[in-house]
Amino acid sequence: MKHISIEGVLFVSEQEKNNPILDKRSSRRTFIKNSGLTVGGLVLGGAIGSLIGKEEVPTQQQAVSGVVHETNDYSEALQFFTRTEDFNALAAATEQIYPEDEHGPGAIKLGVPYYIDKQLASPWGRNADDYMERPFNNGATPLNRGDIMIQGIRKLNDVANTKHQMAFNAISEDEQIIILQDFESGNIELPLVSSAEFFGLLRQLTIEGCYCDPMHGGNKNMEGWKMREFPGAYMSFIDVVESKEFVVKNPISLSNHLH
Repeated sequence: MKHISIEGVLFVSEQEKNNPILDKRSSRRTFIKNSGLTVGGLVLGGAIGSLIGKEEVPTQQQAVSGVVHETNDYSEALQFFTRTEDFNALAAATEQIYPEDEHGPGAIKLGVPYYIDKQLASPWGRNADDYMERPFNNGATPLNRGDIMIQGIRKLNDVANTKHQMAFNAISEDEQIIILQDFESGNIELPLVSSAEFFGLLRQLTIEGCYCDPMHGGNKNMEGWKMREFPGAYMSFIDVVESKEFVVKNPISLSNHLH
């Protein structure tokens, strides 16, 4: 299993490992641990955030210089997804991979679903720079990334409706986790691609959306960077380069340099 090189923010105790029903979040923690989102026994954990659209979105962000810049309204305009049910299933799945907890926001509040939407709408989502002609060897798929994501997201809803008579975003967290585990294990049938490949792409895009520069649509208000104490797009660190102590700087986005 490939592990993502990111720090976790929540310890999993030995007692919790040995007693998976100790609390409501144990299945969530087990899923994230088994999905490769752990480093050295630390995991990203917590409870699912509120549903899309329930939270008010801040309209401004404060730059380090004290200048207030308006956020880009287009960052929450869908460019790839055309069905609400697809986008809601995507949002729920990303929140299971990177959930909100007491340490900070999860994927939904960080804008990850909108980041993914924009990536899939771009040439990257169409595999515009890749050779996509037959023959396909070694299990390669003729589907582009957008095709893979659409098939996988709709299959999430199909499986949830078959098992629970509800859409994926409407079922419980534990039920969502079980379905995602089946996808990760390659147990779900998808045309021309494995469900494990879909899950890997979903996980990759989720982590990217949590830590990208906000100008790309994710990491809303740089909250992902703040949790990591990552400074962002400073042009110079001459003011702290000789400091013997770690200096925490308020992060800035590339977009701050455009004003």
